[in-house]
Amino acid sequence: MSDENGSTQQIADALRRAIIEQGIGPGTRLPEDTIGERFGVSRTVVRSALTELVAEGLVERRRNRGAIVAEPSWNEARDTFDVRIAVEEIVVKRLAGTLTEDQVAELRAHVSREEKAANKDEVHSIRLAGEFHTMLAQLTGSEVLTKHMRELVSRCCLVLAVFARPHSSECGVSEHRALIDLLVAGDGERAAAAMHNHLGDVAERALILPPKRDERPIGDILSDYASG
Repeated sequence: MSDENGSTQQIADALRRAIIEQGIGPGTRLPEDTIGERFGVSRTVVRSALTELVAEGLVERRRNRGAIVAEPSWNEARDTFDVRIAVEEIVVKRLAGTLTEDQVAELRAHVSREEKAANKDEVHSIRLAGEFHTMLAQLTGSEVLTKHMRELVSRCCLVLAVFARPHSSECGVSEHRALIDLLVAGDGERAAAAMHNHLGDVAERALILPPKRDERPIGDILSDYASG
């Protein structure tokens, strides 16, 4: 049973990363037999992994089509960002004035990695930006906030895969640096306002455009993610 659980988590993690990094686009079918063959597991294990991603809002099950990567509507996209804004305001208010020197150093180092990826690797940049926000939630020590933030970040990455237009990653980097400074200063209200504006700007940069499609077979795409 433990081996099956490990395989389920491996597949869920690989699919999640493929979706977040836009290796698999919205609307792509996720056939259980193909995925199982790629990972060398039964369809039952694959089904369990897909069920986990359905609960996170990254995958949908549709009649006569099976599992597909979710295709959020514009209203769902806006709601996702609104909920995320509310949760992240709670996060920064809790963190303001509480961070240790090591935690601040860790956050600044992460933003430096974001800066290196800015305007060079959009997919990597999006993933790093999401990880920054997840790190903030983790630093609160709240499992509830961390769990919700992970799911919201993943859903927002999916939203950006559907609706995003090209934009400057440097803006996000500078905003992240400013957020750290406000947290260090202990100004929770200004940090919450900055977070609200930051995520609001990200949402407003989105524009309805057809997503880029990777025409390779799903098995070939997943070979990039199967190794973890």
